Amino acid sequence: AGVQPNELTVSSVLPACAAVGAMELGRKVEEYARGKGHLVNVYVANALLEMYAKCGSIQRAWQVFQGIGRRRDLCSSNSMIMAFALHGSWREALALFHKLRMTGAKPDGITFVGVILACTHGGLVDEGKLLFNSMEAEFSITPRIEHYGCMVDLLGRAGLLNEAYSMIVSMPVEPDAVIWGALLGACSFHGNVELAETAVNKLIFLEPQNTGNLVILSNIYASSGKWDGVAQVWKLLKEKDHKKSAGYSFIELDGRMHKFLVEDKSHPRFVEVYSTLDSVTMLMKLVGLENEEEAEQLFLSPVEI
Repeated sequence: AGVQPNELTVSSVLPACAAVGAMELGRKVEEYARGKGHLVNVYVANALLEMYAKCGSIQRAWQVFQGIGRRRDLCSSNSMIMAFALHGSWREALALFHKLRMTGAKPDGITFVGVILACTHGGLVDEGKLLFNSMEAEFSITPRIEHYGCMVDLLGRAGLLNEAYSMIVSMPVEPDAVIWGALLGACSFHGNVELAETAVNKLIFLEPQNTGNLVILSNIYASSGKWDGVAQVWKLLKEKDHKKSAGYSFIELDGRMHKFLVEDKSHPRFVEVYSTLDSVTMLMKLVGLENEEEAEQLFLSPVEI
């Protein structure tokens, strides 16, 4: 229509690309923004950083972060810390946090969500506790429900289920489904039947339509050999007319979003998809990688801060 998109347009479109994982389209928006000089606007640069981070391209997100230079604000650092934390690069997340502190910048609640998540992925229970406790003591930041959720996840993954449960019941706010779900997930991993039952009882009240929680409880019962419990859960699921939703993934190719279900043959190019998958699987077997860490070293180049 002859209208030239400005900085506000670009900073609004990029989050939309991030929401659906449309990185290829986001790169075209970046190309346009660079050509128009819009990236000197820190809001546009932050939106671009966030887009790459949410699309899983941590290297590109880091390049954008470095390109912002002295114009970086707390939002820039928070986005980068969160990107590192969510993608398992916990060392880089914590290094960036400590570098932020050295500049004299004051972190906010979002910063602490990122660094506690980083501690979760790194299994750093003691450091996570110190950071959580420092929020109020050092920075006068009152922990919100999302911070408690991160701590429950941190403690639960480390197997400290009773400590996680004690934190939940002592919270100054009412625990939500995310927090009870984090405890249930930890119980599933560590096989704690008693706390799993407690969590599911809370979840049934908070989200009665989510029968997936009952399926998790059934799996915990089965792992513990409690077949009476399995039968009771499936009886309840039958009464609720439970239908398990199929999981699916999206991938962007040539500007189009493609949807894939488990064992899906509805895609017009499914023969090529499965042929490629078989080739990749065979290649992995031939290489004989011993563990996931070695695989990451082959395919990912580290980010240095």
